[in-house]
Parts: sequence; structure tokens; C-alpha cells
Amino acid sequence: MIDGNTEIIAHIGFPTHAFKAPMIYNPWFEKSRVNAVVVPMGCPAQDYPDFLRSVFKLANIRGALITMPHKITTAGLLDEVLPTAAIAGACNAVRRLADGRLQGDMFDGEGFVRGVLRKGLQLQGARALVAGSGGVGSAIAASLAAAGLNAISLYDINAASAQGLGERLRAHYPKLAVSTGSNDPSGFDLVVNATPMGMNAGDPMPMDIARLDSTTFVGEVVMKTEMTAFLAAAKARGCPVQVGADMLFEQIPAYLEFFGFPSTTPDVLRSMARLSYEEEGATS
Repeated sequence: MIDGNTEIIAHIGFPTHAFKAPMIYNPWFEKSRVNAVVVPMGCPAQDYPDFLRSVFKLANIRGALITMPHKITTAGLLDEVLPTAAIAGACNAVRRLADGRLQGDMFDGEGFVRGVLRKGLQLQGARALVAGSGGVGSAIAASLAAAGLNAISLYDINAASAQGLGERLRAHYPKLAVSTGSNDPSGFDLVVNATPMGMNAGDPMPMDIARLDSTTFVGEVVMKTEMTAFLAAAKARGCPVQVGADMLFEQIPAYLEFFGFPSTTPDVLRSMARLSYEEEGATS
């Protein structure tokens, strides 16, 4: 029930028709008796800088979830960005501090890291390969570095992108061994595909699957297809895997903590989302 005490989380992007966050957060808020609501707000790119500042003038706004096409723009609009967002060069969550300043962070990587830790992978002192140095790949690399990796290798078809990410990681984590330029997956504890390659059967793979060790944990960021051709190939070699959707459900508790709400578990959120989707299908 929305009333005069309801706090707003603005979900800002454009267009909004594919937004899933309201169908996950709002049922959980209702069940948990948290007087808050996630509201989709469609804002074209040309209006976004002014709109972001304006929406935070609302007295009852708790924060904002930022999605495409605004994640990169947001990082340059805030008073402060936390280290993961600074390394990624993108931001997907904004909150207003007590002094009125706007602070942002990036949780795609946090969601990925929470997922692999929950599945039992030890990241402290581990070696990881991240293929893809765009927004999500950069965020994952930054969160992996924060989790205590010993070494990380970065690969992108655009070599300059991987090199730039490597420089930002070295600046924030000087003890981390960073290399770029190779997508050979052999010898790593963790391999991450943060590219769209290997999504469907017949697609080019992001790396040589035959070089994957069976003990290597393999993660994917694509959410459109749960078991991508890349993950299926890795699983066939005996590798433990993490599907892309896990990153989404694992990062929502981190968002809740960032905004100062009670937290929950990914399993609870999945069940709430499943019920919400079923109810939507029954009424459509």
C-alpha cells in the first residue's frame, strides 16, 4: 500500500518495457512490510543529466537504480563514485548522503562475486581470466580484485579497452598482478565470459574451450539464455559453472544494503520473482 510515508527508488533507463526490477523488489517490499516502491522512470539520454539531479530533490527518494543507456554517463555526474564504479567507469546505483551529495557504486561485479563465493569458490589468492572489458566485465574485474585475487588476466577484442582497465586496476590495487592480451584459459581458477560470444550454438567461442581445465570455475554474464553454448561446453569438460541470471539475483541484496534496507537472500528473491511472473501471465 503506497501512502504518504512511502520511499521511492527510481529505476531510471530508456526504454522501460523490459525492466524486471519492479517485479522482484516490490513483491519483496510488500511481503517484508518495507514501505518502499521501485518506480520505472523512462528518461532519454539527452534529458538524463538534468533529470538525475532533479529526481534527487524529492524528499522521499531513497535512491536510484540506473540501467542502460545511462550507466557510463552517471559516473561523471555524481559528487563521489566508490572504487568499483571508478574502475568500471560506470555506475548502476545512486544514493543521497546526509550532506546532500550524490554517491554511486556499481553492483554487477558484486553480484557475480557473491554468486561464486556462495558456490564455494575461494577467491582469496586465486587467479582469474576475464574476457570482455566493457561495463560489466570491468565491474566484475573490479569486484574480483576487491575480493583478494592474486592475479587477473584481461582480454578484449579492443586491446586498448583491456589495457585501460588494467591500468585502473593497478592504480587501485597495486599488489594485484595484472596482465592483458591473452584469452588462453589454461591454468586459471576462474574464467569469466563478459562478452556476448558463445551465446548460441554455432557462435564463435570467447576462448579455446579445449584449453579449459576441468577444475576451473566458469562464469557467464548473458541472461537471455541461461545455459549458453559456452557454459554448456565448459560443463561438458567437467567445469563448475555460474549462469548469468545468478549475477542479477545475487546483486539485489547488495543494492538493498547500499540503500539501507533490510537484506534478504537470492533464493527468496527468485521465489518472489517467479510468483510475480506467474501472476502477470495469469492476468495478461
